[in-house]
Amino acid sequence: MTRRKEKFISLISIISILGIAIGVMALIVVIAVMSGFDKDLHDKVIGNYAHINLMGFKAIDNNEYENISRIVRANTQVKGISPYIQGQVLLKESNRYFAVGLRGIVPSEQSQVTKLKEYLVAGSLENLAAGGIIIGKELAAYLGLGLNSNLTLQSPLGKQYTLKIAGIFNSGMYDYDLNLVFTNLKSSQDIFGMPDQISAVAIKLDNPDLAPAVRKDLAAALRFNYTLKTWMEANQNFFAALALEKLTMFIILTLIILVASFNIISTLIVMVVEKTKDIGILRALGMSAFSIRKIFIYQGLIIGALGTLLGGLGGALLCFLLKKYQFIKLPQDIYYIDRLPVAIQVWPDIVLIIMSALVIILVATIYPASRASGLKPVEALRYE
Repeated sequence: MTRRKEKFISLISIISILGIAIGVMALIVVIAVMSGFDKDLHDKVIGNYAHINLMGFKAIDNNEYENISRIVRANTQVKGISPYIQGQVLLKESNRYFAVGLRGIVPSEQSQVTKLKEYLVAGSLENLAAGGIIIGKELAAYLGLGLNSNLTLQSPLGKQYTLKIAGIFNSGMYDYDLNLVFTNLKSSQDIFGMPDQISAVAIKLDNPDLAPAVRKDLAAALRFNYTLKTWMEANQNFFAALALEKLTMFIILTLIILVASFNIISTLIVMVVEKTKDIGILRALGMSAFSIRKIFIYQGLIIGALGTLLGGLGGALLCFLLKKYQFIKLPQDIYYIDRLPVAIQVWPDIVLIIMSALVIILVATIYPASRASGLKPVEALRYE
């Protein structure tokens, strides 16, 4: 009978270990995938937007731009700057009109502030001369246009222009590829009626994470005469939603570990009942209640630590396989990428998952250990 009871305890101990392992593994994989999405989207945003955009309260002329350029370049974190004009225009194709944002750029300087050149899938940035236009892949597909096609553009001033498509880009962000087009700066100045003027300056930094601090320094250096917006501020709602989603998934999946911890409680309670005689003997021999409590806490922690270790190794292995072999594909017409992104971050993701699991396990051992330490020697040995 005793051997059967011991086998039963061993079985529920194994079930407890597997429960913790599955919970930790699921949490690691899901958080790694969400971190992958987060990192991929960060890269896309940083590639499409300048790290800091400087905008005037009115149009900026050439002399003013020279002064801005001198002050901005004096900051050691600034890697490159480029002037541009941004505004809304209407594109006409057959009988269809489509409102888009038009950005007039200096082709030779654009590579210093964004990855537009890398995103081109047809044509080249160098071919963006006066009368040329670069559009996104999604917009080209919507309008049924290709390289060297002619496109009619209507400016806010009521004038019409016929431009030739000099390039098509694919940034991987649907809205960006559908709603933004690029022309030569000189062409855009004519379209918006702003001769020898610009509306903003794009600034790229060595470290994009330092954008808030650099924005503060530049605002002070420019005497707060301009509006400066970082890439984080321009997309703060988007990144806040991602952070909230990641936190929500962490909380939900931690409940799996919490449920699994009840198996540890059950295992320890069965052990306490099974070892009542042994506990009574140890207490009669002078072992303190605190020492008895420690024995059962350590027993629970060993079970939980084994489960956490197995789950951690299993999660890391599965993440490695997902990242290397990419056997889970995503439909690119729905998502902006065609494979499941995975980014394993030891800190804070993995460390927080392991610490959370161990804390839950430690709390789960308290009640059974207290029951064991509360047994009186006389009561434990009464029926023996």
